[in-house]
Amino acid sequence: MVKHQPLQVYERQLCLSCLTGIYGCRWKRYQRSHDDTTKWECLWSFILFCTFSLLLVWFYFWWEAHNDYSEFNWFLYNRSGEWSDGTVPILAATAAGFTYIAFLTILALCHVAVGQQLNLHWLHKVGVTAALLTTIISVISVTQMWGEEWDVVWISLQATGPFLHMGALAAVTALAWLVAGQVARAEKTRIQLMVLLIYLSVLLTLYFIPLSISSPCIMERGSLKAAPTIIGHQGAPMLAPENTLLSFNRALQRNVSGLEVDVTISLDGVPFLIRDRTLRRTTNVGRVFPERQYDDASLFNWTDLSSLNAGQWFLKDDPFWTVQYMSTYERWSVGNQTVCSLEQMLKLAARSKSSVLFTLRRPPPSHPHHHDWVNITLDSVLRSGIPQRQVMWTVDSNREMVRKAAPGLQQTSVQKLPLDTLHHKGISRVLLRYNQASAQDIQLYNENNISLTLYWVNEPWLYSLLWCSGVPSVSSEAPQVLRKLHYPLWLMSPDEYCLIWISTDLISFAVVLGIFIFQKWRMSGMRSYNPEQIMLSAAVRRSSRDVNIMKEKLIFSEVSNGVSSDDTFTENGFNYYTN
Repeated sequence: MVKHQPLQVYERQLCLSCLTGIYGCRWKRYQRSHDDTTKWECLWSFILFCTFSLLLVWFYFWWEAHNDYSEFNWFLYNRSGEWSDGTVPILAATAAGFTYIAFLTILALCHVAVGQQLNLHWLHKVGVTAALLTTIISVISVTQMWGEEWDVVWISLQATGPFLHMGALAAVTALAWLVAGQVARAEKTRIQLMVLLIYLSVLLTLYFIPLSISSPCIMERGSLKAAPTIIGHQGAPMLAPENTLLSFNRALQRNVSGLEVDVTISLDGVPFLIRDRTLRRTTNVGRVFPERQYDDASLFNWTDLSSLNAGQWFLKDDPFWTVQYMSTYERWSVGNQTVCSLEQMLKLAARSKSSVLFTLRRPPPSHPHHHDWVNITLDSVLRSGIPQRQVMWTVDSNREMVRKAAPGLQQTSVQKLPLDTLHHKGISRVLLRYNQASAQDIQLYNENNISLTLYWVNEPWLYSLLWCSGVPSVSSEAPQVLRKLHYPLWLMSPDEYCLIWISTDLISFAVVLGIFIFQKWRMSGMRSYNPEQIMLSAAVRRSSRDVNIMKEKLIFSEVSNGVSSDDTFTENGFNYYTN
């Protein structure tokens, strides 16, 4: 007796084939499975998720560290002796790795969504392992060389925290579809409870995490103080060669309140401006004095220094990617810059009525002015004719002598000292890196009439954050960027933030609840199908994904009951088996 029974009509599933093919090289239908993922593959899924999380933090770190790219490049130059933009390969590798791992993570989530077994291909496993190890080594290396830069992550969260919270909440809310499907399909109650408990814990944490988010930009608008004044560090080094008269003029054209420079004393006692220990990076000393290019800059006399070109390097290296936007005349002006003396810069600042902040490097012991370096610099300041109140004196050596000789100078400390020590030394200003002053420090300095300047602030988000914190002034390498900011990037009152927080949580809760209810109804509808309905739907080529799953389960169950390929035949587009 031959019994004719339609089993299944297979339809093309191009998206599913691409999904399983790209992730696990399972392009054929028979290679796919709805069985539970093995423990080994679950382990690899966990490794993939950890790699994604680590790369996400690493990518965020470098995104926010954009404020200090020039500092990082200068740091690399001091270690290697060669100038290059070290951030370019790091950013390229980070972006490529993050994109690859994020793509695999999305594919894994799609496997879970469609109920497919996870089976990561071995080539992807090699790629994930390489990405994980490379990122770990990079994190360790940066921590050892540039550890203080990690502070930018915590500082930036004050500016991005409220928005990252909403983004994370939206992502976790969207994951409710996968979680609800897994809970509905799970056959063991223990697994259902575990998945549900983990998801709800993460969701509740996100609901209440705004209680720990604090930002100076969450304040009443009436409490906002005046914008911090901007001091041009080395002038405007993104627009012209650093520490040159052209750079200072460009900064003054952007209405900076002051100029910050680095001072060294020449062999014949002339204070001049340079940041590096040698002249190799910012002058053509390698061509003019090739045998002396590695000598300390202070071992050159002023005549030799005046003969050097201090602008051609800028056109050649293009450290800030700005040369392409310069006109022919601007390039000519840049290419003809020379080393600038402290007195030349002071006279320019006096004419423009701008303040001056400089740090002074002591000459080496073999230098003839190793002992009278402070007196020489002070004489240069007094000889320039600049009003003393416009000069911020940061040199701590012989400070008492300087106070007596020039009482009008603004005594400035580059260290974070107790208030009693500051008052005892007659210090009225403090210069610190932006990560060295907390909100409490800023408030304390303001209350005690200590003017605080933070360096180097180049990004609008950081400038906005310090503006809301009440910082009086900042030193910047990008005054042309900060001058365009006439109001903080964002500012909201506590009541407004509370309303946004509660509204976001309520919307998320409603969406999650709706998804769980819908998934439960959907899966209960799937369980109501009987074999006759499934075979009938196959005959009419019904395209429901859930029906297709049930059809495959029916085939698998019948094969396990003894139906083999030898007992089947095809007729009129349908598969039959004999019994």
